[in-house]
Amino acid sequence: MSTATHAVVVGGSIAGLLAARVLADHADQVTVLERDATDVDGVRRAVPQGHHIHALLARGHEILEGLFPGFTQDLLGLGVPILDFGTSVAWHRGPARFQPGPADMMCVAAGRPLLESYVRGRVLALPNVSLAHAEVEGLVLDATRRAVVGVRTPDGTVDADVVVDAAGRGSRTATWLEELGCGTVTEDAIEMDLVYTTCGFAIAPDFDPIGEDIAIVSTMTPELPRGMIYARLTDRYALSLNGLGTHAPPRDWESFLAFVKSLPLPDVHRSVLSAERIEDPHSFRFPASTRRRYERLAGLPDGLAVVGDAFARFNPVYAQGMTVAAMAADRLRTHLEATDRFDARLFARQLSRVVDTPWTLAAGGDLGFPTVRGRRTLATSMANRYVTQVQRGAVKDPVVAKAFLRVAGLLEEPASLFRPTIVARSLAA
Repeated sequence: MSTATHAVVVGGSIAGLLAARVLADHADQVTVLERDATDVDGVRRAVPQGHHIHALLARGHEILEGLFPGFTQDLLGLGVPILDFGTSVAWHRGPARFQPGPADMMCVAAGRPLLESYVRGRVLALPNVSLAHAEVEGLVLDATRRAVVGVRTPDGTVDADVVVDAAGRGSRTATWLEELGCGTVTEDAIEMDLVYTTCGFAIAPDFDPIGEDIAIVSTMTPELPRGMIYARLTDRYALSLNGLGTHAPPRDWESFLAFVKSLPLPDVHRSVLSAERIEDPHSFRFPASTRRRYERLAGLPDGLAVVGDAFARFNPVYAQGMTVAAMAADRLRTHLEATDRFDARLFARQLSRVVDTPWTLAAGGDLGFPTVRGRRTLATSMANRYVTQVQRGAVKDPVVAKAFLRVAGLLEEPASLFRPTIVARSLAA
């Protein structure tokens, strides 16, 4: 793309910062507009989910290493555990653990505040990127309403050749476009009523089932729609419980412990009983996964991109959010390198194809639970039955376990699970 004079990114979270990093290679000046304070220790007010465990999947790790050379070594220097996912994460379906073995992909246990702070520091160190605290109140279009030329703030208009909306779940771009006569953005939704509750503990409890590894994961199943992630982070251990509907994990301590005891991993319950609790449990409710179909909007003005949770918001138990944000930045880079102008509809279609795989994985898995509401098809039902068989195979066969984990890490397409070797080994196991 020919160099843009000014690019504006709405939202300074992970998705916005990664977009700004890519735009910095193509614009004279990049301005990130963030309404929330960023010079805070710990969790920002605008990121209430920041209290909970965040995972950077393998594909996201690859992209961030490319955008920020030295990323892995820098985090290791900060004390972040980074190990092979297949050997350092004990993944369970019910009480049964997947067979451990190298998956050839890294698990980065940084935690959200540390990772966001690191990325922000690297991006704002670029000479043509700046961050300003401002509330964006609307888009500004040209006289033809076919291109965006800026954004409105309480202090006036900020001119821009490219505007990227990374405002997350609070994005108002769809509403602004409808008010400007550009049409209505349709939305897909998978309603689930998920709650997750997280509590932090002092490092090195008396009984430590994690040891030098990174985490223990117990996934929800239709038979028991509650699960957990117990992780070793840089400065603490964290236990994140999750459940659907009436299985929502509570915040009061005694009920929290009772929930942990109800899970099929007694070592985790024993561990938290002996650990030192360093914070009260935090809960976050996630009513639905949503996907806004900007690629179907005929009146989408050029120069406008929507990324991150503003484009598609995923069930957080699959840990896809930050990695999909990285994949969006990677697609944005490819688009800018290949075109002379920012074609909004083309980019939206390209990003939609990027989102297809993680959305299919997450939505398909969620629709396997009877209480989840969404469009079910025969293909969804058949895929869920087969993936369940793959997970059962992964309990006994490390080759099947590696294949499944690489799909979950967004390194491989779901179609890879249908390779004859994996099908045969899954059925045999």
